[in-house]
Amino acid sequence: MPRLGVLGWPVAHSRSPAMHNAALAALGMGDWRYQRLPVPPPLFAATVRALGESGFVGANVTIPHKQTALALADRASGVATAIGAANTLTFARDGTIAAENTDAPGLIAALPRPPRGLRALVLGAGGGARAAVWALLREGAREVLVWNRTAERAQALARDLGARAVRRPEPAELLVNCTSVGLHEPAADAEGARRGGTASSVERSATHAAALNQLGLTFDQVGEYPYVVDMAYRAGPTALLSAARAHHARTVDGLEVLVAQGALSFELWTGSAAPLEVMGRAAREPHGPA
Repeated sequence: MPRLGVLGWPVAHSRSPAMHNAALAALGMGDWRYQRLPVPPPLFAATVRALGESGFVGANVTIPHKQTALALADRASGVATAIGAANTLTFARDGTIAAENTDAPGLIAALPRPPRGLRALVLGAGGGARAAVWALLREGAREVLVWNRTAERAQALARDLGARAVRRPEPAELLVNCTSVGLHEPAADAEGARRGGTASSVERSATHAAALNQLGLTFDQVGEYPYVVDMAYRAGPTALLSAARAHHARTVDGLEVLVAQGALSFELWTGSAAPLEVMGRAAREPHGPA
């Protein structure tokens, strides 16, 4: 049985198995299976090297392994090499590992408008942030700013890719959150978000305020960004997306990006066109993450 999976720590929240298994079923590939692979950093290298012999054709890679995944690969695409991180690994029959990055084109495909000419702020300094910065600059963004709670990491990313590190979030036309802040908000806030948060409900929520604070933002500051993308996804909008929608910004949630980048990985592994509508419905399945 050909196997696929997603490597991460944590990875219990991932919707990738539901999304990819639905795509495999839709194409009649019932002998394939996609699964979660929760792997802590100390075990990542040994686990990845063993996957090919265990019947795995490929694996997606998520937080916190994307930069390590690139370093482990025997060969990498020009995109993955330029970004300095990989989110897609393919295991060849000869035991070698190939690295690709579909986060970058996935983000661009999910944006409500091309980023050319826009000033963008990227929050975070991990593998996802590296892909976002590289993609936005490649697609003609006027300027890309990088903010991270650890300033040194933001400075290193900006230096590597030609962006500008900032000490605090600055106004821009496009805001892209590439951190995991908002991923694990309490269930009570998730329920409130599902019922449709307003400006006043966001401001009254201590949890929302704390989440925005971790991003260096206040509720009012979120209103300075006409376009907001949050790569973190959960049941209901994150605190960032709730605030952005209260300010009538155009928003993109992490599931839209997940489907776009996942479709590219799917096609790379299977050689078949990804059924995007099927994958999108499965990713948003309301019965919980899968």
